[in-house]
Amino acid sequence: MVEVAGMPQSGGNSLPDPNALIAEAEALGARLAGVREAIARVIFGQEEVVEQTLITLLSGGHGLLVGVPGLGKTRLVETLGTVLGLDARRVQFTPDLMPADIIGSEVLEESEGGRRAFRFLPGPVFCQLLMADEINRASPRTQSALLQAMQEHQVAVAGVSHPLPAPFHVLATQNPIEQEGTYPLPEAQLDRFLLEIEITYPDAAAERAMLLATTGAREAKPAAAMSAAELIAAQQLIRRMPVGEGVLDAILKLVRGARPAESVLPTVSKHLAWGPGPRAAQALMLATRARAVLDGRLAPSVEDVLELAEPVLRHRMALNFAARAEGVRLADVIAALKAQLG
Repeated sequence: MVEVAGMPQSGGNSLPDPNALIAEAEALGARLAGVREAIARVIFGQEEVVEQTLITLLSGGHGLLVGVPGLGKTRLVETLGTVLGLDARRVQFTPDLMPADIIGSEVLEESEGGRRAFRFLPGPVFCQLLMADEINRASPRTQSALLQAMQEHQVAVAGVSHPLPAPFHVLATQNPIEQEGTYPLPEAQLDRFLLEIEITYPDAAAERAMLLATTGAREAKPAAAMSAAELIAAQQLIRRMPVGEGVLDAILKLVRGARPAESVLPTVSKHLAWGPGPRAAQALMLATRARAVLDGRLAPSVEDVLELAEPVLRHRMALNFAARAEGVRLADVIAALKAQLG
């Protein structure tokens, strides 16, 4: 069975008690409104970034935050850890970082009686929210050390598996690959991220408010608005939300249409080297449900599919050499795919 972001995709949309589901969804929507308010006291502007990050966590997945340094990616992750009541840790990825620095290692200890034994020392990945800062500055070997943890929620050291806490999420930050000292992430690891969230410069009003709030004698601190157990319950509820046939058809048409061998769009077959797999459709299915709940709605719409198409697809597709030479952008290809849905 294909999995999305390390969690198995449940089948069906059975509704044993629609009234109870509606009540739970409304209560979750109210709770999430408080979460967004708590984040807004610390993070200024970037509403779309905050929304997509919350969608990632509510869907049970991992997020890739892409942007130049200094845009508040670290502050956002730290704020989310506090507001959602998660045990959060941060790892600064550098070229000399080793896999054991992330997942942990075994050390040989000698007891008072002279007996020697190995003891496992957990690494920083043993937390509920891991910030992998500047993940593409580490070597490919170290980048791949996160793969098992992200996919299986456990790590294996010396043949022994060690389960990670629940919930477990990775929010990785990535500098643009054009910057010096960066290594592109392999396709297999990119596919493990539910959304690729692009962070741009704030607008003038948001930057003004940030300056006034962060350079004075007092600075606002985030406050908890949710717990880890409540987040797990929210993730389970979102998987039970109904999805209409129209939305399901839109997801399938969008994802299958992005594959060069299957697409009827000339721009796809001409410009793409490869397209998204079934995990992209699963990601869209979960993310549209989460976006609906965030907006206080009980079921996703085709508009949710359109809004989330780019962050779900752009890291799961690749332009061919000819398209790159012609200056074609992935955003243009995705726009053509979205136009099919109206």
